[in-house]
Amino acid sequence: MSSLKSPRTKIKKGKVLVPKWKLFRAKEPMLSVFMWGINHSIGELMHVPPPKLLMPDDFKAYAKIKVDNHAFNKDIMPSHFKVKEYCPNVFRHLREQFCVDQNEYLRSLTSFEPEPDLDLADGGSCRFFVSYDKRFVIKSMDSEAVAELHSIMKDYHEYVVEKHGKTLLPQYLGLYRLTVDGNETYLVVMRNVFGRKYNVHTKYDLKGSTISRAASSKEKAKELPTYKDNDFLEANIKLSIPEDLRHQFLNMLETDTAWLAKQHLMDYSLLLGIHDVDKAAIEGKATAEYSEESSDELVPTPPDSPIPSTGAFPAQEGGPELDDEYYAIATAPECNVRLIYFIGLVDILTYYGVKKRTATAAKTVKYGSDAENISTVKPDQYARRLCEFVTKALSP
Repeated sequence: MSSLKSPRTKIKKGKVLVPKWKLFRAKEPMLSVFMWGINHSIGELMHVPPPKLLMPDDFKAYAKIKVDNHAFNKDIMPSHFKVKEYCPNVFRHLREQFCVDQNEYLRSLTSFEPEPDLDLADGGSCRFFVSYDKRFVIKSMDSEAVAELHSIMKDYHEYVVEKHGKTLLPQYLGLYRLTVDGNETYLVVMRNVFGRKYNVHTKYDLKGSTISRAASSKEKAKELPTYKDNDFLEANIKLSIPEDLRHQFLNMLETDTAWLAKQHLMDYSLLLGIHDVDKAAIEGKATAEYSEESSDELVPTPPDSPIPSTGAFPAQEGGPELDDEYYAIATAPECNVRLIYFIGLVDILTYYGVKKRTATAAKTVKYGSDAENISTVKPDQYARRLCEFVTKALSP
C-alpha cells in the first residue's frame, strides 16, 4: 500500500508548494475518485510492460493507493480517499482480448464524468453509470458479487482467451474499490451491450421463465421500459437473424450458458435491445446524440473499403456500419423490417448455493407442475431452458 501526502515546502514569502495532481470534477465525490483512480491506474500500467504469462498470484494481486491531500478543493475532489484495483494485469489482458485499447479506456472514463443510467437500473441496490461516449457501463456491486467474480476469474479469463474474446458473456474490464468518507463502493467496468451510434427503441430482459416475468405498470410507464419474457411472448416477436449468423449466435449462446452452468451460475438474463432503422429515420435520429470531443472522432468508412468488424459477429455486406458495436446483429438487407439487435448475457454472478436451492424447493412446492418455469432452477436446466426459449424466438 502506498500513500500520497502533499509535501509542504516553505519558501521565503511563506507560500506552500503543493504538487499539481490532476483533479476530476463530478457531481458526486465517488465519481471524482473513480475517474482519478482510472487515470492513476492506467498511467501506472502504461509504464510497465505486460507480463508474458499470467501467474496464479496475478489473480490474487491488487494495487492500492491512499491519498491525503489537504490542498484539494473539496468542492472538486475529496481530500482523503483510497482506491484499490483488483487483478490489474489480469484485467489488462482481458481488455486486450476484448480489443479495448488502454488509451480508449482511459479517455472514455475520464474525459467527462460517467452519467447515471436509470434505464439500466433493475430496481435493486445496484447503481449504473455510462461513460460519456456510451462505450462502457460502470456498475456498483456488493461484496458477495465481488467475491463471486473473484472465484470465477481464473476460469473466466481462460474461457475468454480460448474464445478469442468472442462471447456473449459480460466483458469485465476492471474492478475497483473506492473508499470515500469511510464508505466503501465496489465498481466493475464492462463494455456496454447497447450501441454507441444507434438508439435502442425496445428492450427486453429474458430468462426463459414465464412465472412472474412481466413488466409492471410502473415499469411500462418509463420512457424505455424493460420488458420481460411474457411481454416478449405476448408481442409475438420473432428475431430475424441472417441465416449465416443464426448458427453462430446459437452456438455462442449454448457454449456460454454451458460454461455458466459448469460454474454453478444461474438467474442471469439475455439482454435484448432493438433499434428500428426505419423508425429512427422517421424520427430524424438515426444516430444517438453524443459528441466525441477527442482526436479520434468517428469517420465514416469509405464506400470502397471493407467494413471493419471488432464485434462478436461479422458485419453484413450492404448492411449498417456496426464497427465497434460488439453485441450487434443486423437483419439481412433484403429483410422487410430493418432492425439492429443488441444481444448479450448480463447479471451472471448468482451462485446456485444453499439460498437458491432453498428458493427452488419452496417455489417447486408452490407452483407444482409449473415449477419448471420458475427462474430459480438448477444451473444446467436454467441454461437449457434459456437456449430453448431463444431458439423458438428465431424466425424460420
